[in-house]
Amino acid sequence: MDAPFSTPVLEGWFTLDQREPHLLGARCASCGTYYFPKAIKFCRHPDCAGETFEEVRLSRQGRIWSYTNAVYKPPEPYVANEPFVPYAIAAVELEKERMIVLGQVAAGIGVDSLRVGMEVELALEPLDDGKLCWKWRPAQP
Repeated sequence: MDAPFSTPVLEGWFTLDQREPHLLGARCASCGTYYFPKAIKFCRHPDCAGETFEEVRLSRQGRIWSYTNAVYKPPEPYVANEPFVPYAIAAVELEKERMIVLGQVAAGIGVDSLRVGMEVELALEPLDDGKLCWKWRPAQP
């Protein structure tokens, strides 16, 4: 996707690099636990009392942990075109961090094309309101 979309749906949650986007997370300086989103004040790991975090770029690749379809139009403030077009949602376990991140699947890829364990990568696409958001797409070989 080479269109010049630049207004993110959530400021500071991901980079705007169209070719290699990254989600922006945090890592606890004490125990190394990763978090997304990065806004965190204390480490939620039960054996850690850390309060210092560094911003990190999270893995761009992962494997589908679970997925479903959104067949009903989400409520406001979500903006959806009419007629509403269902889309897939995937929970992806990030390659390095081993954490699950939820996100829409890229346009044109339905649940029939998805499988648990399938390799996916991060992509940026506009939502129906034109704002840029992260989505998951099958990994390029």
